[in-house]
Amino acid sequence: MTTPTATRLLPVLEPSGVTVRLPRFDAAGRATGTEVRELHAPGPWTTPSGPITSRVAFAAAHVVPQVGAENVPGAPALVDWDATLAYRHRIWEHGLGVADAMDTAQRGMGLDWAATQELVRRSSAEAASVGARIACGAGTDQLDPASVEPGEAGLAAVTDAYREQVRVVQDAGAQVIVMASRALAKVARSPEDYASVYDAVLAEADRPVVLHWLGTMFDPALAGYWGSDDVESATSTFLDLVKAHQDKVDGVKVSLLDAQHEIGLRRALAALEGSPVRLYTGDDFNYPELIAGDEQGHSDALLGIFAAIYPAASTALQAFDAGTAGDPDGAARGHAILASTEKLGRHIFAPPTYYYKTGVAFLSWLNGFQPGFQLVGGLQSGRSLAHLVELARLADGCGMLLDPALAARRLDALLVTNGVTA
Repeated sequence: MTTPTATRLLPVLEPSGVTVRLPRFDAAGRATGTEVRELHAPGPWTTPSGPITSRVAFAAAHVVPQVGAENVPGAPALVDWDATLAYRHRIWEHGLGVADAMDTAQRGMGLDWAATQELVRRSSAEAASVGARIACGAGTDQLDPASVEPGEAGLAAVTDAYREQVRVVQDAGAQVIVMASRALAKVARSPEDYASVYDAVLAEADRPVVLHWLGTMFDPALAGYWGSDDVESATSTFLDLVKAHQDKVDGVKVSLLDAQHEIGLRRALAALEGSPVRLYTGDDFNYPELIAGDEQGHSDALLGIFAAIYPAASTALQAFDAGTAGDPDGAARGHAILASTEKLGRHIFAPPTYYYKTGVAFLSWLNGFQPGFQLVGGLQSGRSLAHLVELARLADGCGMLLDPALAARRLDALLVTNGVTA
């Protein structure tokens, strides 16, 4: 429930004068009525005058396909580079870093290794041209997990695949994010197997990396990662790895959607002696409280939801900066802004969570940042019409429809295309 104090600190959303007719659906997907809704003008979002300093924040960005390309399941990804890179520049203009070639960019769900390499090189060059922050995922998805078997040969193949991708990211000038590997989850038989692979991969790093722990809600093929289905046992192995390579680890990104686990891990990292290790929240459900933090610290951010809400996220982070500089309401205002987007985040990342990319691309399309509502691999079909309509309602409710008139036209076109008429 929103408190009176939080309500006072929230940006005021003004009416836009634009109306749209939105259907309502029952549980079976049948239209049960129509809502005539006046859309809000976008929130009073601001861009920072300088670097954001109180938190380190990355938005994990998606890719936009060529509208006429054969972007169907199994086909090579053909990317609209102009739209894809322009989206990254919007994120950078709002003071956030870009986490590229991650699961938001459909690694393992449509973006093949050839397209991934080009994405890493192009995005890194664009980041360098404006002095912006970029980190890119290095994984093993050039390997078919079915082609590797448990044992030394399989572990060696996974290690070599990681090394190849680390070199691509480093050669492009980006920070490395060591992604979780489906192939490693298949071939590893113990925590020691994970340690041996990560030991070899981290030895290749020329600057501190981000380690990524992705939960099964995002990728079911990662069950048992770190050698156990028990979260506490896996956490112990993960912490041992960080301790062994602390000088090579800038931070860890944890995407388990478990706020209490993340807070415990954050405190364990803070207690380590030696170079500090950041906790980059990957919790797209609970990010407001985790980024706001408590008396013992806060999480930084590496989030897919930030690719959808980057104007609000930036404004919130600017408020946290103001709080650090002495504004008594700054931290509370930043928390309130993030909390106002939480329902949208939970909807976009609702089960099956791995289809969240569809919602990120849908909002990008509504806001005019890509010509068509498409994703590589045909993944725009990953969510129902009812889900998308509710997403539009929630985005409007937190001021994230940045051009209400365009959003209304595109919603009308979507509804007609899908057989819903006034």
